[in-house]
Amino acid sequence: MHFPLKLSMSLLTLLPFILAAPAPEVEKRATTFCGQWDTSSDGNYELFLDQWGLSDATSGSDCASITSLSGNTIAWTTTYTWVGGTGIKSFTNMQLNAGINQQLSAISSIPSVWDWTISTSGTIVADVAYDIFTSATSGGSAANEIMIWLANYNAGPISSSYNADGQPNPIASDISIAGYSWNLYSGSNGANAVWSFLPSTSGTTITSFSGDINLFFNYLTANEGLSTSQYLTTFQAGTEATSGSATLTTFVFLSL
Repeated sequence: MHFPLKLSMSLLTLLPFILAAPAPEVEKRATTFCGQWDTSSDGNYELFLDQWGLSDATSGSDCASITSLSGNTIAWTTTYTWVGGTGIKSFTNMQLNAGINQQLSAISSIPSVWDWTISTSGTIVADVAYDIFTSATSGGSAANEIMIWLANYNAGPISSSYNADGQPNPIASDISIAGYSWNLYSGSNGANAVWSFLPSTSGTTITSFSGDINLFFNYLTANEGLSTSQYLTTFQAGTEATSGSATLTTFVFLSL
């Protein structure tokens, strides 16, 4: 879970776009960003270094860069090392900045392909996930957060209920969506409701996802009371990091 930039310092398809001139794009993609709130735009995507929990770290850093853009597929990489604290330090992500602020009732499909690899040093606490926010109004404050976890490395979703071993209790199990089996968890991040889909089998990582993200919205509207009048306001794909050292190399395609 993370707070969007507007709350904390506050994936991902696009409409047709016009590429910038080749020379500036090459220069931009050669740049590595490491600042707490650094961003870099390419096409209708935006790389965010959302280090909203930086103050909880004893030491560490998080750097990222865009490596290529081909049509609606963008490639990027991030490397982090975090020491100390128990909270999430960063959610480095790629955000879609076109086609959003539509009501869920107006969205028929959100096809997405996300391939990624991760290399780690020692034990990490992190996830790899889509992170999506909805609001009652276009561009309004977040009312709901929907996460789709493709990997869980010693972390865990927000939950309103835990078992005797301290593990979160799902509100639904073995849900078949987009060709995969998921458990669903629910709770609150203190600002809005959170639903988190995680692979049903513990330890499963989905390093090559291909599916329709809208199917997750359809499940929530049919079974969990998510209103189709809600607006999709934030659509991101990235990695939440709490501790340890890792490099995520990824490319993602999303389309609204």
